[in-house]
Amino acid sequence: MTKANYSPRYNQAHKTLLATNQEHVLHFWEELNEGQQSQLLDQIDSVDWEELHRLIQTHVLKKPEFELPPGVEPAPWYPNVPPANLKEKYQRASKLGENLIAAGKVAAFTVAGGQGTRLGWDGPKGTFPATPVRGTTLFGCFAEYVINMQKRHGSVIPWYIMTSPVNDAATREFFAEQNYFGLDPANIMIFPQGMMPAVDMVSGAVLLEDKHSIALSPNGHGGSLKALWTSGAVADMKRRGIEQISYIQVDNPIVRVLDPLFLGLHALDGAQMSSKMLPKRDPLEKLGNFCIINGKMTVIEYSDLPEDLAFQRTGKGELRFKAGSIAIHAMRVDFVESLNTQPGGFALPFHRAEKKVSYIDPGTESIIKPTSANAVKLETFVFDALPMCETSIIYETDRDDEFGPIKNASGPDVLDSPQTSKMIQTARAARWLEAAGIRVPRKSDGSVDAVIEISQTTAIYPNDLRRIELPNEIKPGQTVVL
Repeated sequence: MTKANYSPRYNQAHKTLLATNQEHVLHFWEELNEGQQSQLLDQIDSVDWEELHRLIQTHVLKKPEFELPPGVEPAPWYPNVPPANLKEKYQRASKLGENLIAAGKVAAFTVAGGQGTRLGWDGPKGTFPATPVRGTTLFGCFAEYVINMQKRHGSVIPWYIMTSPVNDAATREFFAEQNYFGLDPANIMIFPQGMMPAVDMVSGAVLLEDKHSIALSPNGHGGSLKALWTSGAVADMKRRGIEQISYIQVDNPIVRVLDPLFLGLHALDGAQMSSKMLPKRDPLEKLGNFCIINGKMTVIEYSDLPEDLAFQRTGKGELRFKAGSIAIHAMRVDFVESLNTQPGGFALPFHRAEKKVSYIDPGTESIIKPTSANAVKLETFVFDALPMCETSIIYETDRDDEFGPIKNASGPDVLDSPQTSKMIQTARAARWLEAAGIRVPRKSDGSVDAVIEISQTTAIYPNDLRRIELPNEIKPGQTVVL
């Protein structure tokens, strides 16, 4: 290598790495071609090395221990079905939510950085076929919901989609191949989330995936709130006059991408960030727990809530800590902006996750494939923004109506699989048809003896079916698409 390879950009990278004890990242520099050198410098430039150096001292070389604060109380919530004293408020909230959407003040935001690996799917998770008859993809389900809401309210709903560097190009290609599902591509913004280096948990050294690349991993779903800022999405929202963001993750085909009632309750109470909850099936269901700590809304991970609290019951026999987090949120645009413009940088705290990470050893130049956790990945959680709110509300949604996630590859006896999601979708469609007076065949165990799919361009509420021509009955074993 000639002296020309030591450019000002290289010199700056070397100076930064030297100051943070990570100069080994450039160990193989002279073996790399120009393209590899450029790639490595791009990665180095993408990392906040001062922040990483601080985190290594506090989260890698030390292991933060979770301490449950005193005085933890269960969070209050708005029930799914309003009691008599809240009916008028729910009506006002629904109208407010509809008005916000109609006025073009609400954006859809989908966190879609994952691959479909656990499902045996080679591609972005959002491209996975999710519905029981047509095999509409997860992205397609959300697009149909947005189309329905735009027609319903006569407005434009911008759709922001956060990918990861691993699936960003494939996601963009998929949307182009699908002709953006009939939506205007000018109103769809796709951008990748940030990455953080994996760090050796003993030495604190950043790991190299290869001679020309750092072992990087996504910075957690909390990084979505940072990516909204760094990508220019927040600036785009402000230009459009967007005030509220409806946040969902990519794995739930029946999620209400925008829910006027939830958005209205959130806005009516002046909340900065709000959440939907599900009543937990059992004390140890793997959902975060909505709690109040020092007067602030907080989520305590299921693994961090002591069993004596998890099993507590009310006088009515219900779980006291009942409200489970399902990663559906509403948030103000100016709140997301404030998280990114704090004097100390991005406001969300990092968490330590111990993982097995393969790496190249600079000393031996061999690839090491560990058999146990050897590295720390640093992640942020979106719900850590909740305690930073002055006001935050929780709304209870219906598990059967809005929760059919696809996370696991196994069959119908395994929760959150493609099979169970399709069963939930069919069961919901059957209930809606029966509410409209249509006969639906049932098996002896009460399950639906048919496969039914209702497109979200057709209906997103049960009453929508009353506006279309329906069959008088569904026959046993029939496959139906409406």
